[in-house]
Amino acid sequence: MEGIMMRSKDNVVICVRQPNQEIVTQKQKLTSITQKYRFLKFPFIRGIVALIETMYTGIKSIYFSANAAFGDDEEVELSSKEIGVIVVVALCLSVLIFSVAPFFAASLLGVETGVVFSTVEGIIRLSFLLGYLFFVSQIKDFKRILQYHGAEHTAINAYEAGVEMNVENVRNYSRFHARCGTSFLLIVTVISILIFSLVSSPDYLTRLSYRVLLVPVISSISYELLRVSDRYKDSPIVKAVVAPGLLLQRFTTRQPDDKMIEVAIKAVKEVETMAQECE
Repeated sequence: MEGIMMRSKDNVVICVRQPNQEIVTQKQKLTSITQKYRFLKFPFIRGIVALIETMYTGIKSIYFSANAAFGDDEEVELSSKEIGVIVVVALCLSVLIFSVAPFFAASLLGVETGVVFSTVEGIIRLSFLLGYLFFVSQIKDFKRILQYHGAEHTAINAYEAGVEMNVENVRNYSRFHARCGTSFLLIVTVISILIFSLVSSPDYLTRLSYRVLLVPVISSISYELLRVSDRYKDSPIVKAVVAPGLLLQRFTTRQPDDKMIEVAIKAVKEVETMAQECE
């Protein structure tokens, strides 16, 4: 809210514009559980860990930004247990809305099992995703968050281009970025169609259980594909594959104003400084 969360491998910075127009900054060191348990860094496992840790950090950041943006005298803090409960509830709701509900909808249409069923289900799931993104993008109070999302992308694009980080330079860069979580959501939708086609079963309850049990598998595969797309981002094939994800960002980002870009620039500089201090 009214700010940017920017992270590197081991650090996270949150910069928020306060009511008095000053920018308040919170810096945190990230200690991933993968540092203690090395096997969690293995491919197709690290994606699940990254998803949960990112949600945990994101929820903490939301509460910090809310306190800073609204100038609350008494800061609301959540315990690790409370944040964990919120993460579990959020994951369960996501599975219910974007995995179980499309399955029921496709079943009500009387579609046969197999590839046809999985394709129809995937189209319904994609429709749910697009509808959700469109609905959120139309909420007046939420549009500023989408503008800050756009500011985050413009700042990252400018930083990766190696230009001097000032508002005049940064505002010339795109508000779309290939590594955005929006692209990840689209990859998840496509992968789910393929996976559910391969593990189809004539038994209704078995097919329903797949929609829940295979969520971690689909997420981990999607995470690895997102990493590969970043490694080969200059490839024409990769550019064609990520293009639909960039198109979706028209819903999840808005063109930021200069004050928002200032916050994003500060976040980039702060996280870069923290990274350099760790070297």
